[in-house]
Amino acid sequence: MWNSIKPSWSRLVILGTCSLAMLAASSSNLRAEFHAGSAVIDVTPQTLPVLVNGGMVSRSLDKIKTRVNARAIVLSDDTTKIALVVVDSCMMARPVLDEAKALANKLTGIPTDRMMVSATHTHSAPASMGCLGTDADPNYVPFLIEKVAEAIAAADANLQPAQIGFGKADASEYTALRRWIRLPTRIGIDPFGNATMRANMHAGGNWEDVSGESGPEDPDLSLISIQAKDGTPLAVLANFSMHYFSDADISADYFGLFAEGFKASIAKDGNFVGIMSHGCSGDIWRRDYTRPESWDPKLTIDTYAGRLLDIALNIYERIEHRSDVDLAMAETRMTLKYRVPDKQRLEWAQRIVEQLGDRLPTTTDEVYAREQVILHERQQTEIVLQGIRIGDIGIATTPNETYAITGLKIKAASPLNHTMVIELANGGDGYIPPPEQHLFGGYNTWAARSAGLEVQAEPKITEGCIALMERVSGEPRRDVSLSTGRAAENVIKAKPAAYYRLNELAGPTAVDASGNNRDAIYEPHVTYFLEGPRSDAFCAAGEKNRAAMFAGGRLLSRIGGIGQKYSISLWIWNGMPHDERDVSGWIFSRGYDHGLTSYADHLGIGGKSGHTGKLMFFHGDDESTAVAGKSEIPRWEWQHVVFVRDGKAVRVYLNGQLEIETTAAADFPAGFDRVFLGGRSDNDSNWEGRLDEISLFDRALSEDDISRLVIE
Repeated sequence: MWNSIKPSWSRLVILGTCSLAMLAASSSNLRAEFHAGSAVIDVTPQTLPVLVNGGMVSRSLDKIKTRVNARAIVLSDDTTKIALVVVDSCMMARPVLDEAKALANKLTGIPTDRMMVSATHTHSAPASMGCLGTDADPNYVPFLIEKVAEAIAAADANLQPAQIGFGKADASEYTALRRWIRLPTRIGIDPFGNATMRANMHAGGNWEDVSGESGPEDPDLSLISIQAKDGTPLAVLANFSMHYFSDADISADYFGLFAEGFKASIAKDGNFVGIMSHGCSGDIWRRDYTRPESWDPKLTIDTYAGRLLDIALNIYERIEHRSDVDLAMAETRMTLKYRVPDKQRLEWAQRIVEQLGDRLPTTTDEVYAREQVILHERQQTEIVLQGIRIGDIGIATTPNETYAITGLKIKAASPLNHTMVIELANGGDGYIPPPEQHLFGGYNTWAARSAGLEVQAEPKITEGCIALMERVSGEPRRDVSLSTGRAAENVIKAKPAAYYRLNELAGPTAVDASGNNRDAIYEPHVTYFLEGPRSDAFCAAGEKNRAAMFAGGRLLSRIGGIGQKYSISLWIWNGMPHDERDVSGWIFSRGYDHGLTSYADHLGIGGKSGHTGKLMFFHGDDESTAVAGKSEIPRWEWQHVVFVRDGKAVRVYLNGQLEIETTAAADFPAGFDRVFLGGRSDNDSNWEGRLDEISLFDRALSEDDISRLVIE
């Protein structure tokens, strides 16, 4: 299923007899010459109107704004040949693509498991698969199958000696999280009548409803550039994580404009093929809800594509090309179960579908009722994953609308120097939220063909992709960790009992970076890998510092040996409006799980019942005895907090300044070693926001100690 890495080409000079020379020649393994070919085939429908999917209910279009195309690249090292195709389509079903690949195999001889065909995810292209309220267009599907095969054959016919290079840049200004976590007091109703919608797309448009983003973005705009041996441009395969722009009539969206713009810029009169593939964009769109002042409702699709193109052309000018590359490709087919309806939901769905008769659904209830019946009938499906290596460049593929964090997981672990992840490749199997995201509900999780795979689909697919990258590279995956900057080094030098950097890509374990092996456990309702505080100080290699986002869950730690003297240093980012509930949120507790006790310590931020927006501390089980700090904590800003318990003396510092100084009983019983971070011991008013860089000490920190933890 895969090709081993061949050693670099070298010329053998053998001095000796003719027989020795013949022996050396027969045992040498010379690198085959790298070839590439590219082609564009028009896949614009010949018959109008045509069904178009990407919406909740069925629609059709009868006008063409821009042509839609299949853009293909074929690569060969004379022992391995692979085909890469990107089609201007919302999504394409695996059986349709399997048929197209089989036809292409007859035309070219390229094995079907050496072909990758992906969709750009334009929402204004003909429907080639059924999804939600739209069926596949029966006239278009056979046409598309022939055209995809034709694109592969045309690129194969254009093979010539070539060279290749890779480049990338940060294009974060043009992509952002569209899925935001709603406040626990603002939970929405799902199509099945249940209050499960804790997170949803575009909820960030109303800041009073949300606590923050549900995950990270992937800002990489990546390019694979292919040239002829003489430097003539042949193709560029770009990859970017932004869902789609939205366009009128039949259109290739910004993907097509980018591709045509690249050609016009570098090879207007040549046979160059520009391609924009879809990165991991399941929870991504172009509007940055954290910066409402940056939103330009008048921004046009042409301007957007042009700005991305400017970044890409800058990357392109710096790419160094090489021809001494070989190829490897591996494919895995995996069977996954659907989240089928229980008996009660199925009966509800069947009643609605019976009333539909032969017509298509026209309401959300009807759409999701029909989807339940379809999932029940199918039960499971087969998906395709692929790993591709071109020299030291890797491509991993998923057949899903994949969250940005999943792409980041695959890239971070890939053994190859450069890796891009192309989604909606070789099928259209819906959203795959990481398991923790299922707990927050929302459109991306509602069971349907658009999001119907089992809860564990994302970790299975992620692991499958990383394993494929290991297979094609012949190397083990990389360790995924952040570098240690000066601020992190200062924490370690202070010798904490435990140090949680909270830079995990997934739970449930929060790794102890102190070296004391006191790992903590994330509860459910926590998300991962959002931007943390002071990347310049906590990281040394230019990465973003990362933090966990708490939305009802806590971090559970046990630190043996702490008695009447202990300290906690951490960074907090509060997502809860101060007037939304009685207590904005509890930052930590030292207590017994599931209840309050007269021996416990609690630190939080006050809400509308008192101490509004200020740090507040109480000991025991009577919240009314809480004492408060002096400063109001800004929402959505990182703050450094240090809590010091020195016997009966309690001190709390905010950004290095003393905020609370009080006394409280120090009557902790033996073995009182549980610390709850991101919530209170009884789960009342748990933290809504991010926490990061948590260090626990089995001693009372002095002011000199604290000054060393403060970042200037």
